Amino acid sequence: MTTTFSLLVVDDEPDLRTLYELTLLREGYDVDSAGSVEEAWSRLGERSYNAVITDMRMPDGNGLDLLRRLDAARRPEKTIVITAYGSAENAVEALKAGAFDYLTKPVDLRQFRSVVASALGRSPAAVVAQAPRATNGRGAAGRQAAAAAGAAAAAAGDPAATDRGTAAGGAAPSTGTEHPALQRLAGASPAMQQVRSLIERVARGMAPVMVQGESGTGKELVARALHEVSTRADQPFIAVNCGAIPEQLLEAEFFGYRKGAFTGAHEDRAGFFQAAQGGTLFLDEIGDMPLAMQSKLLRVIQERAVRPIGAVAEVPVNVRIVSATHKDLAVEVHEGRFRQDLYYRLNVIQLRMPPLRERVDDLAVICAAVLQRIARDAGVSPAPRLAPDALEHLSHYGFPGNVRELENLLYRAVTLAGAELIERDDLGLGDEAFADSEWQGLELPPPDAPSPPIAPEPAALPRDLVDYLDAVERDVIGRALALHRNNRTAAGSSLGLSLRQMRYRMARLGINPGDHGPE
Repeated sequence: MTTTFSLLVVDDEPDLRTLYELTLLREGYDVDSAGSVEEAWSRLGERSYNAVITDMRMPDGNGLDLLRRLDAARRPEKTIVITAYGSAENAVEALKAGAFDYLTKPVDLRQFRSVVASALGRSPAAVVAQAPRATNGRGAAGRQAAAAAGAAAAAAGDPAATDRGTAAGGAAPSTGTEHPALQRLAGASPAMQQVRSLIERVARGMAPVMVQGESGTGKELVARALHEVSTRADQPFIAVNCGAIPEQLLEAEFFGYRKGAFTGAHEDRAGFFQAAQGGTLFLDEIGDMPLAMQSKLLRVIQERAVRPIGAVAEVPVNVRIVSATHKDLAVEVHEGRFRQDLYYRLNVIQLRMPPLRERVDDLAVICAAVLQRIARDAGVSPAPRLAPDALEHLSHYGFPGNVRELENLLYRAVTLAGAELIERDDLGLGDEAFADSEWQGLELPPPDAPSPPIAPEPAALPRDLVDYLDAVERDVIGRALALHRNNRTAAGSSLGLSLRQMRYRMARLGINPGDHGPE
């Protein structure tokens, strides 16, 4: 194998340093070594490397000192930190300091080779497949897992993100300098510029990313951009809605299963982790995951291996995890609904996707992109345009359903307008639609405002509490549907409900509007 990559191994234990060197030399890398932080820095002054692999504890400092020096000097080397088993704090601190990835002692050499290959932009699956030297009985299993992952990814047939791109605004005008995935995050507002900048900075590493934002802001589009800008772009991107999978199927869906593991398991099946091998696993609405599954997910993240249902041995996995939620997970942790240790593992880097009402300046660009896509899908040319008064009218609306609600609104407006120019009346936003927006500012009444009336005597207690609460819920959902023109997604979002939860409540309460509208 032709040597193309140079690596520096830093460890104060000669035996471990030799083990790492031999492992990497067998993979065809050019390897130098150092026994201390100062010796490593001296070697870095002599030449540049593709990657630096450093132990955390050294006689004259630690791996974080070396990371900070590299960052201050703007060195190009990617860094991999080796830390003691169970030192979650050190691992998280290393990732925040800019490390590409970390390994825990005792180091699994198969995982060691895979992480190094990933840092250098090589295919992790290819490295595993060409490593028959493994003698611990897991070599064949690793190759079978890689093959299963490829088959599962092909079967998933995940579509390109361009058709989903309008979840955050559609395609922005090309600047010629940004990655196409970043151009799909439309808008020139400071909030969106910050989002794109952060994606570029964190995409090169392996640190888990938590995307925080309201429903409909385009969290999945951010996750896809992180994947496409990273060195994993050629590997699978698997998106999972954690709130849409029945609890009893979670383990099978995430970890896969073996033939005969349970009734109906007629063949081996790879789970989400195996399907995302070498790529990115996007866990949408992670806050909806049950506690029992959270503990299993935490183990997979720590061990970087999954055990399919019915299997004896674990299968190593190499995936980057990006998660998203509209909930405040810190509150969920405090209330005991989310594991604190998992929260710290997933929330290494937090990326906030701003709601549409915080980037009204981007509204014109987003509307133009959505209308272009509508015209393309319908085979219409030229694309419809918003009249100035229509755009001005939209700029005062609160958009509780964010960009997803804007899409639905424009679809309806195009249908009603029947012409190239969309006027204000075509939007269907009457004064009642702005009622929610009035509460967003939470403005206090003026000093000379009249005092509120004295509250009336409390009503008598209901004879049947269940029927009473059902009636209240039926009334609230009915008013939300009327406000959002029977759009169940937007109505549910305004009440903090997912579409699945909205459907369930409507069915239970017998709410059947004549026109359900778009979802």
